[in-house]
Amino acid sequence: MYNILIVDDEPLICEGLTQLLFTSGIDINHIYNANSGYEALDYLRMEDIDLLVTDIQMGTMSGIELMQQAKIIKPWVEVIIISAHETFQYAQLAIRFGAKDYLIKPLSSEQFLSSVRHVLLHIDKTARDQDQLMSDLSDSFRMREPLPVRTALLNRLLARDATDRETIVAELSRQHGVDLGGPYYAVIKVRLDLESGGRDISQKDGQLLQYAVLNIAGELLDKEWDHQSFYDADGTVCIVIQWDEARYGDSSVDKVNQLEMIGRSLHFNVHKFLGFGCVVGISQILKGAGFLGEVHEQANKAMLWSRQFKDHYVFYYGDFKWGVYSEEEPTEDEITAQNNLIVERSSKYIHQNYAQKGLTLNEIAQKNHVSPNYLSYLFKKKTGYNLWEYVIKLRMEESKRLILNTDLRRYEISELVGYESPEHFSKIFKKYFGMSPSEMKK
Repeated sequence: MYNILIVDDEPLICEGLTQLLFTSGIDINHIYNANSGYEALDYLRMEDIDLLVTDIQMGTMSGIELMQQAKIIKPWVEVIIISAHETFQYAQLAIRFGAKDYLIKPLSSEQFLSSVRHVLLHIDKTARDQDQLMSDLSDSFRMREPLPVRTALLNRLLARDATDRETIVAELSRQHGVDLGGPYYAVIKVRLDLESGGRDISQKDGQLLQYAVLNIAGELLDKEWDHQSFYDADGTVCIVIQWDEARYGDSSVDKVNQLEMIGRSLHFNVHKFLGFGCVVGISQILKGAGFLGEVHEQANKAMLWSRQFKDHYVFYYGDFKWGVYSEEEPTEDEITAQNNLIVERSSKYIHQNYAQKGLTLNEIAQKNHVSPNYLSYLFKKKTGYNLWEYVIKLRMEESKRLILNTDLRRYEISELVGYESPEHFSKIFKKYFGMSPSEMKK
């Protein structure tokens, strides 16, 4: 059974789509309605949502921004975008972020239900038993192994000491049709953990699984990302992502968040379809082909942190403070001190700003110069609280104090603790305390 979240700033549209879905014969457990992006984020953080259906234009937070935040919180959430604007730029951006469909208002009931059924059907495409999986991999992926000459050229291009990058780029373009003009580059690396599947894997099957990882990366990136995927010298899957000036100049999206979304989606899909874990390393973004060796080395270094954090799997190089004047890895004591400081500063910022409307994980992470993914991990590890659960805890404790000790009305209290809608505040309050604000007052 599926949980669906419908988001539109017009309540009648939410109600209409809800009724349509409940009478569609789709196996639905619960449908949640939200009238703003910020309300929707609370549901995404607190409920097990399978499908997000969101309008693209909703006041202070657009559907694209909501989709970005949703993929940071839960990379497996599927998304359908609905819009009154048949604008190619919006549709392109939505698909780049992983939207499964882009529907234009006024919605056709048949088209909407067909889209929802299609998305939910593919959620069920989980990996089968290991023997069948290996057979399928052998049939499907063997012919898609990268050309050895192309792979060798790409590895030469990313070598730290390469001195002939312009020649290699020209050769890749001439012989293999590979355009690596950039000028902005990042590298993502994926190392499969074959021990995590609980089975003995032969060398042949290990190679087939590597092919599968390469193809999963292709499925995730091929439509909207300018990238090249290949194997490095030790068989790790390596992905070079590039942006031209126009696409990089689009300031409506956070590029590092996008890379992390890709990294988390890779980890999730490798585990979902192959049954194995993996470690993902993500570089910073640098300008100029001369820095390709640098971003490759950064991705390698990011993966090294899996030795320190055995229960974390996606690592962004910029989260880890290497020596300021050297390339030395920090000591264990330095790492602990850095992480404690990040959590301490984050906690302080949350206490000062939890009542701010529209407070997001992204904002808290930016204030502490780390990625949202790493901040979430650290905060839970150090405090025992999911970061947003902690924000809700502070909001609910303050609202309880105001209810019991003042004569403020519900809408006034809602405003004071950071909620735009009194109705949404009441839903969160009842879920947290098991009673409504008026019941607690009595």
